[in-house]
Amino acid sequence: MRDLMSNRLYTLPFGLLCLSHAFFAGSFTMILPELPGYLTSLGGAEYKGLIIALFTLTAGLSRPFSGKLADTVGRVPVMIFGTLICVVCSLLYPLLTSVGGFLLLRFFHGLSTGFKPTASTAYVADMAPPERRGEALGILSISMNTGATMAPAFGSWLVKLTTLNTMFLVSSGVALVSIVILLGLRETLSNRQVFHLRLLLLSRKEVLERSAITPAILTVLVYLSYGAILTIIPDQSDFLGLSNKGWFYSVFTLFSLASRFFAGTLSDRYGRIPVLKIGVFILIISMIWMGMAHTGTVLLLASGGMGFAHGMVGPALFAWTIDQSADERRGRAVGTVYIAMELGIGLGALLSAWLYDNQPTHFGRTFFILGILTLGGLGYLFTTNKRESGSVKI
Repeated sequence: MRDLMSNRLYTLPFGLLCLSHAFFAGSFTMILPELPGYLTSLGGAEYKGLIIALFTLTAGLSRPFSGKLADTVGRVPVMIFGTLICVVCSLLYPLLTSVGGFLLLRFFHGLSTGFKPTASTAYVADMAPPERRGEALGILSISMNTGATMAPAFGSWLVKLTTLNTMFLVSSGVALVSIVILLGLRETLSNRQVFHLRLLLLSRKEVLERSAITPAILTVLVYLSYGAILTIIPDQSDFLGLSNKGWFYSVFTLFSLASRFFAGTLSDRYGRIPVLKIGVFILIISMIWMGMAHTGTVLLLASGGMGFAHGMVGPALFAWTIDQSADERRGRAVGTVYIAMELGIGLGALLSAWLYDNQPTHFGRTFFILGILTLGGLGYLFTTNKRESGSVKI
């Protein structure tokens, strides 16, 4: 499926895909900082927790469908469909001005991240040289993180300069630009099928891809930490005197971007498992450090370590998944790991909220216990059969 005329990675199609991915991420993250206030203005302040929960729920539920369709109908149509969801939902926010209408939109908006990243990852796996697969996935994740990092501040700036409705319109327009870019990409799936409703019927074997179960288990354990920082870091930042709660996430993202520049290449050269072991070890140390933080500075340093670890682990996990999957089932394999990611984030959010219990004295125990669970992931890696390491032999 990869272009047989060249073993180059940095081609025009790869650049266009990454650019489209950045615009896609920018579209749905642009509106996030303003949504809690907007929901409050609609009279739904008590439902703020559902802003992310509903979005994530739909993303996870749609992964088996997006994986199957990416493997049958094609990568590009699935990417376009996922991005089109962003176009439509952003246009509808100003029109559905009831709490119920808003929550319904958040539910359907989650389909976007259920479809676009799954197909994009499969597309990169098709076109990238196998010996540079980790590098390619690292660059793809950098493009998405770049869009997600820059867009929220831009969205809030738009609201201050104009109106909330203008921000929603611009969000829709940004997603439309992403689609226009995708229209210039050649499909990489060889044996395509015409879409039919029967393709939406899933057998039990199509919900989870068997070859992806091993990396999926590790994914759940690793992303517990991500669910925790989304849930309790705002309170911990306040408690430790960080007036701007966004500093934690800015530092986290910066270090995550930094490690992604080389982590994928390292996994291509030395194997997925060795890089994953280092990344998970750094993650455990960072979680312990976070639990021991008594100043805002220490918390920010720990966030840098955690971001660096996630930047190492993410590309290696997906490269490992693709290495083990058959070409014709790549979409489903990637979808399985994304399901595991959503599960890990959700469990991490619930567990951390329960352990923390709105008591500042419980920050330590929360991260220590989650660190122990993540340590189980490190042990799992050491017991994994060597032939499953996913290291590409050149």
